[in-house]
Amino acid sequence: MTAMRFDAATSRRVEATYTTPDVVEQRRIIVGALSLQPGERVLDIGSGPGFLACEMAPAVGPSGSVTGIDPSQDMLSLAAGRDAPAHVTFGPGDATDLPFADGTFDVVTSTQVYEYVADMPRALSEARRVLHRGGRLLVLDTDWDSIVWACSDADRMRRVLGAWDAHLADPYLPRRLAGLMADAGLEVTDCRVVPLLNTSYSENSYSAFLIGTIAAFLAGRGGVPPDEVTAWADDLTSLGRDYFFSLNRYVFIAST
Repeated sequence: MTAMRFDAATSRRVEATYTTPDVVEQRRIIVGALSLQPGERVLDIGSGPGFLACEMAPAVGPSGSVTGIDPSQDMLSLAAGRDAPAHVTFGPGDATDLPFADGTFDVVTSTQVYEYVADMPRALSEARRVLHRGGRLLVLDTDWDSIVWACSDADRMRRVLGAWDAHLADPYLPRRLAGLMADAGLEVTDCRVVPLLNTSYSENSYSAFLIGTIAAFLAGRGGVPPDEVTAWADDLTSLGRDYFFSLNRYVFIAST
């Protein structure tokens, strides 16, 4: 288990982050990479507030379906508020114990989910099980070692990001994914980088929301004193023209 709890406050923060141009563009890339076809049945593991599921729906059309699952009831409540077409549904589910029969889906997606999962062999085995023969799996996760964030105190930045790593089961999962997929009997057919790049500070950017998310996660956890977390956040938001943030996410597409 990871230390991150997707309660109501965290879920609302994630929902707001997903409306930023950075993450909107990420979803556009994902949907394009999938080349979805009318009539296909899609499973979105860890569907969160439901944006990706709803944006995949037009491609599969009413003859297809998109099913989103998430273990967080707060996330499911947000997804229920989306203006989703009838062929998009959301329900509870866990990545390591998918509540579906073998070969149910043509496509499975998992974005920013598997890095929270400790038992990756089990999770990938489950994804493969629910795909029919010739189906495809898309996984997107972050390698947090790829982060470049300008600051005035590099040592403090290292302490904060080191403590932030504890919110995940594996902060560096992408570098292992190809091997894990092969072990699960999946053939990787495509791999690409999705960079998140902010060259100036904007409240409507991924990195601005990340500052708040990190500060909220570290609050009261020890390791980094509260005044140091506050100073870290204040430093970043005051950098002006020197602000710079870059982070790499990696997309893997595999077939059964």
